[in-house]
Amino acid sequence: MKKLCALLFSAMIIISTGCTLKDTENAETSGNSDAVSTVSADPETVTQNTYPKTETAMKLKIGNREVPVTWEDNASVEAIKNLLPIEVSMSMYGGFEQVGSIGESIVRNDKQMTTSPGDIVLYSGNQIVIFYGSNSWAYTRLGKIENLSAKELTDLLGDGDTTLTIFRH
Repeated sequence: MKKLCALLFSAMIIISTGCTLKDTENAETSGNSDAVSTVSADPETVTQNTYPKTETAMKLKIGNREVPVTWEDNASVEAIKNLLPIEVSMSMYGGFEQVGSIGESIVRNDKQMTTSPGDIVLYSGNQIVIFYGSNSWAYTRLGKIENLSAKELTDLLGDGDTTLTIFRH
């Protein structure tokens, strides 16, 4: 009975280590977690080590101004990372947004939402929209411009067509 318990315990450790190592590989390549964890396979000393994740950060420029963005963790943002660097000619639309084509369709997961100033969304799978006002529609959320007031966003985006550049940090 002791041998059977020891064998089952060892099998559980090996299986959990295999899953953890696979999760570690996924986290390292997708940039989806804040840290990568591993578990020791030694049943006598089960320990957990945490390592900083490696991530490809994206930066955003509107015209010549770099703006701080918190990017979503979704498949559309990952697809955009694979296109970097990209430059998008943006056009004013409706008095509350700038919109421009990214040149190809990417994966999307549209949901009905009401946007607010600073929201960055994907529209129709191939257009980036940045809001300096508000609108309700089905979009895929990409990110949010941080630390700029509605007035600053209107001044930046509401005075004619502009260029959007997304690049690696």
